[in-house]
Amino acid sequence: QVQLVESGGNEVQPGGSLRLSCAASGFTLDHYAIGWFRRVPGKEREGLSCISSGDGHTYYADSVQGRFTISVDSAKNTIYLQMSSLKPEDSGIYYCGADRWARVRDCPHPIMFNSWGQGTQVTVSS
Repeated sequence: QVQLVESGGNEVQPGGSLRLSCAASGFTLDHYAIGWFRRVPGKEREGLSCISSGDGHTYYADSVQGRFTISVDSAKNTIYLQMSSLKPEDSGIYYCGADRWARVRDCPHPIMFNSWGQGTQVTVSS
């Protein structure tokens, strides 16, 4: 059974940093596309960054390019999202999503991902 558990969400001041973690179980990351998605009230879930650990391909949304970095620890079956230079508009619930048949290029389309974690709240506020 595929399970994703996010952690690391917190409240941080603008300009600060956070690292989110997503621990995966029930499957091997090498065979999946996996990434981070954000939902804010009144908006659709947005694909921020995805990775295919099998070939190292990554995707970053324009809104986070250069500020966020996705990485994989295959030994721990865990992915991370290092977030820096955080802005108030980065606030939201961050979800980890994965799918055996999706590709990194599908990251802008969350509907392509069928396994989800419960989410972790990130709040950027002064």
